[in-house]
Amino acid sequence: MAGGANLVRRLAFWSIPLALGVMALKFVAWFLTGSIALYSDALESTVNVIAALAAFIAIGYAQKPADTDHPYGHHKAEYFSAVLEGVLIVVAALLIVHEAIGGLIAPVQIEAPALGLAINGSAAVINGIWAYVLIRAGRRYRSPALSADGHHILSDVVTSVGVIAGLILAIMFDQPRLDPLLALIVAINVLWQGSKVIASSIGGLMDQAIDPADEIRIHDIIKAEADGAIEAHDIKTRMAGQVSFVEFHLVVDGGMTVEQSHTICDRLEAALKREVDGIQVIIHVEPGHKAKEEGVQLG
Repeated sequence: MAGGANLVRRLAFWSIPLALGVMALKFVAWFLTGSIALYSDALESTVNVIAALAAFIAIGYAQKPADTDHPYGHHKAEYFSAVLEGVLIVVAALLIVHEAIGGLIAPVQIEAPALGLAINGSAAVINGIWAYVLIRAGRRYRSPALSADGHHILSDVVTSVGVIAGLILAIMFDQPRLDPLLALIVAINVLWQGSKVIASSIGGLMDQAIDPADEIRIHDIIKAEADGAIEAHDIKTRMAGQVSFVEFHLVVDGGMTVEQSHTICDRLEAALKREVDGIQVIIHVEPGHKAKEEGVQLG
């Protein structure tokens, strides 16, 4: 886990200079062409820079160990970064709409289109490779901030491809109003991506349960490793960035000693931590008369 945490933080750091470089390329492409669609694409890339910086700070804070004020750790800090990124995406979309409306009222002829589109295309290729790296690492190491950054960059790639294709058509058919219309389409896509980033992050802030497949896996582990206990019930899970929390009540025979029940709990905790990365386990032991019909029968 420590190696994964270090890799996540390194990727978050390198996202900052890469985002700055891509933003510079896109603004050069806009400056050469005067295209509102390319300007909207460049404007969205400014969000990438701010989001990359926010993600780096949040990931560093989230990796701090638990302390007196935060006994469960700082893992949720990544979700705040992801929510901020979603809000910034929405702001960028509104700015793009403003520019697009102005372009529809007074369309501008595109200049030096080939060079501008080539520069913008190279920026899209760089973004595409980096988005793949971030999304893959975010999923593997369960980093909400890294995943949100990767998905936003991927949406930026889709936007760039659409803009380039649309501008080629606008130039071929000599329709300058297609340029601001493309910018409006970009804005709609950006708004959609921003809403998805915000929604997924709010789930983590609201203590959303872990993936159903992982929950089934946890139930199976408890059933397989709780030899000597009667039942497990009130099994609850929640996720917080790279860490999952599970707590449940373990019913044992009322005459069992504390040491015997503690041995079962140790075995369960070790099995869960061995099979599920980054899991924290809380077990409440109860006597036999507390058994419930809806619990996981272990015998």
